[in-house]
Parts: sequence; C-alpha cells; structure tokens
Amino acid sequence: MAAFPMKIIRGLFGAAEYAMPGVAGRVAFHLFARTADPANLSPGEKRANDRAAPLMAEARKHRLELKRGWVTAYEFRPEIYNPNAPVALVVHGWRSRTEHMTGLIRTARDLGFRVISLDLPGHGRSSGRHITMINSVEAVKQAETWFGPFDALIGHSFGAAVSLNAAIGSVRQFRPVVANRLVLISSPNRMKAIFRWFGSTVGLGPKTQEAMELQVLRLSGNPVEAFSGDVQLKSLRLPTLIVHAPDDQQVEFSGAEAMSRAGDHVRLLRAEGLGHSRIISDARTLAEIAAFLNEDRARLAA
Repeated sequence: MAAFPMKIIRGLFGAAEYAMPGVAGRVAFHLFARTADPANLSPGEKRANDRAAPLMAEARKHRLELKRGWVTAYEFRPEIYNPNAPVALVVHGWRSRTEHMTGLIRTARDLGFRVISLDLPGHGRSSGRHITMINSVEAVKQAETWFGPFDALIGHSFGAAVSLNAAIGSVRQFRPVVANRLVLISSPNRMKAIFRWFGSTVGLGPKTQEAMELQVLRLSGNPVEAFSGDVQLKSLRLPTLIVHAPDDQQVEFSGAEAMSRAGDHVRLLRAEGLGHSRIISDARTLAEIAAFLNEDRARLAA
C-alpha cells in the first residue's frame, strides 16, 4: 500500500482499538483476506502467462462450485492416458495462479500422473476477491470430490499450507482430504506469525489483533494456534517432502526446519540460492521432487 493510505489505515485502527475493537478486528480480517485484482497483471506475470500458454491450451477446464463463488480447476492428462493413473493436485500460493506452476505440473505429468491444478479463490480465473484458509480448503475438498483420491498434494507457499491443512482436516466443516504424499514448497509454518506480521503492518492494537484472530476460530472451528505445520505434521504420518530455500525473503527458513523435525516421515530439501519463487522452476529441485513422487512405484518395481 502507498504510504499515505497506510498512514490513514494505521490511524483508523489506532482509534478503533479503544472505541470498537471487535468491529475493527472483523474489518482487519476482511482487509487481510482481500486479493489483488487477478486481471491486473504485472509485466512479469504477463510473461509467465505467455510462457505457460502452450501447456494451458492442453488443459481440460472445470468449474467447481463453492458455498460462495467458484474456482477453476485445470486437468492435465499424461501423453498416454490411463483412467487409473495416479492423481496429483497442485496448489499455487498467494497472488499466483496455475500458469506459474507449470514446472511442477510437467514434472508430475511426465511421471504418468494426471495432474489437477486449482486457481484458488480470488486468483487466476476463479471468482471473488477474498481468500482465506477456509475457502481454500473448501476448494481442495471440492477438487477431491471431482478428481480424488489424490496420490500427492503439491503446494507452494500459501498453497503448501492449504494442502497440509486440507490433509489434516483443520477446517472442521470439511473432512480431511485423502492423499498418500505431500510436497510442501516454501511453506509458512505458523499462521499466527503471519497474522501478527499483518497486525504490526497496519497498526493493530492488542484488542483488535485478538478480535481479528478470533475470526479464524469462528470460521474454521479451530483457533489460529492450531494452524501450525510442525505440530500438524507430527500427527499426520504421511511421507512429506519439505522444499525451502535458506535465502527465502518471504517465508522464513526456520519454519521449514521446525516442520522437518516432526518425525522420520518428513524430510527437508534445502534449495540453496533459489529464493521464494525460482524454487518452483529450478530443474534440479524438480528432479528431486520427481524422485520423491516416484518412490512408491520404484519400491514396488524393485
């Protein structure tokens, strides 16, 4: 946000802390969940979309209805289609879209997976201008209804957190999504830390911050503290590959280290020097992800 509007926002939240923190907390949550206009693309995003166009032309498009709005799902079939092929779901991050995930889509498809990729709410060609963990998990659950069960859930950034929370069932109105493996790339660990960062950015006082975080409990049935990847992975005993760059400037690497200590079913791949975004298109990283996805079939063939 520009400096002048941010100054106004911080001033309003500062005043509301004393007058009506409950209302201010709901407003803050609404502001936090607001997405950028997906039609207003940066030059870099336009170039990424242009590069992805040949692959996107091959996709079968599906519209999945949510309680509010709808999301677009893309189905990428392997060259030799097998209706019994394993299915992988790919989930992008905040301010991203399916076009940015082509490296992961091609990697899984080349292994023989039928790949489903979602444009999350408020992103790409999906409806709305708000995204939360709740409507994102709902989108993944709808994708499971149409295309699942999934052999793998593959997520980047916020999409990794969505994948994990869909698998663990942290949004109580939706049953856990069935998957055999997880790939979590550049994943945030604790939602509470993200909420606290946002609160400090817009100048929330302690009462307003608490009211904002209570929206998570109201909407999901769980407090914000429950959305902690390191704790969730201790009970979700799925083979999990965590991929993270130590130089990631958007999501702290320490969170990946904490999640990797959840148990021997979790391993950490340090993607040196790849930051937050280049990590999903790096050839060596994609090869490591492919090896992880292929482990079950390699073991059966041995």
